[in-house]
Amino acid sequence: MTRALVLFAHGARSAAWAVPFEKLRDLTQARLPEVQVRLGFLELMSPRLPELVAELATGGVTQVTVVPVFLGQGGHVMRDLPLMVEELRSSYPHIAINVVQAAGENAAVLNALSDYCVAALPF
Repeated sequence: MTRALVLFAHGARSAAWAVPFEKLRDLTQARLPEVQVRLGFLELMSPRLPELVAELATGGVTQVTVVPVFLGQGGHVMRDLPLMVEELRSSYPHIAINVVQAAGENAAVLNALSDYCVAALPF
């Protein structure tokens, strides 16, 4: 596989925090069997994004798409992630790295969350 989809999340001290992200990874991988779908973290969990891209590069991946699995584009997505990606692009010029908007900035994601919230009301 020469393509990878990286679900980029913050990370936490509790392993239980990652369970929904692991489920999202598994659901996405099932839909994209020809693509490596991986989790990468900013901090507190492994693999961190730089470690993951190094591993993907060693495995022959030439295209990486990073999906920030954040509800909003706060400092981590707007400041920390671009700095990391620029360093990675310098270190791995043979890999095309694309970063898309934070998941929570996407209309389809917001509509799905709204549907869930509306359904939560007892009628």
